Amino acid sequence: MKGVVSKPVEFSRFYRVLNAAKEGEEGKNSELCNMLKEYAVSETTESPLHQLGQIFLYVGILELYKYAGTEDIQSIGLIDREKWELLAQENKAELPPHLANTMIKYAKNNKLSKKISKKWSTAQRTIDQNIMQMARYITEGIIDAID
Repeated sequence: MKGVVSKPVEFSRFYRVLNAAKEGEEGKNSELCNMLKEYAVSETTESPLHQLGQIFLYVGILELYKYAGTEDIQSIGLIDREKWELLAQENKAELPPHLANTMIKYAKNNKLSKKISKKWSTAQRTIDQNIMQMARYITEGIIDAID
């Protein structure tokens, strides 16, 4: 990400938990729920972009649930290609661009760049410059974890 991170922004732990919950590992669904609650408020972040990523993970997973019509991550993991195509027709968009666009709209509607830049004493344009890239990054991670 451009210019505001000394440490790389990554969410491998979240994706491992998401994948484990999808696979039905005991206790991972509740761990996923707890992580999402934590990410919704994003108070324990390491950098401005880490905070943006946490919020996007929260928004992305909630939108995935809405898109698929279920909060059962195991069921979502079992959706086949035909069902995904049907869901794309119903939602008038394929999942990856839909998730990314939802995150971008959420950032704009909730003035995330302003809030995050104020919290971290960072230029708002720096956050703005990374919103689209972060939305893509988070979307790719979600898609990879549920495939």
